[in-house]
Amino acid sequence: MTARGEVGGRETLGVKQPSTESLSVTATDRSLELINKAAQAAADKLAHDVIAYDVSDVLSITDAFLLASAPNDRQVKSIVDEIEERLSKELGAKPVRREGDREARWVLLDYVDIVVHVQHSEERVFYALERLWKDCPELELPADAQATRGKGEEHARARSAEEANESGGEW
Repeated sequence: MTARGEVGGRETLGVKQPSTESLSVTATDRSLELINKAAQAAADKLAHDVIAYDVSDVLSITDAFLLASAPNDRQVKSIVDEIEERLSKELGAKPVRREGDREARWVLLDYVDIVVHVQHSEERVFYALERLWKDCPELELPADAQATRGKGEEHARARSAEEANESGGEW
């Protein structure tokens, strides 16, 4: 295999990929605690499609990614603020870096142990981070966070129906 080899139709960039047969969580307990608290905070602020991946076997810079989305910039900012406040108050964790605040289309909170991505729904679809990390183990999240699955698509359908009604059903 070359430095940019292909394994199973997927470019590996020289990184050995974990076997999908034995995906086990290797993130630290602290990382899991941060992920669960952040996921619950996102769900409490009505985030859509909250999901987390254990990336500790493929990345050395962090243990886990949390992905969440919202249909508008104001809600993205609200979710990010809630996550940051909750992790600070309840777990004493502060991000070492916060990026994307100005536009609030994709805000990244880097806690070293975990990285939180809160994206506008359009960016979530366009960048499709789930595709990048689909071979990593998905982390179990609180029930409220799991209940957010499919909310983005549901919201998009409702919005399309509203727009169709407003235009009299004509394009």
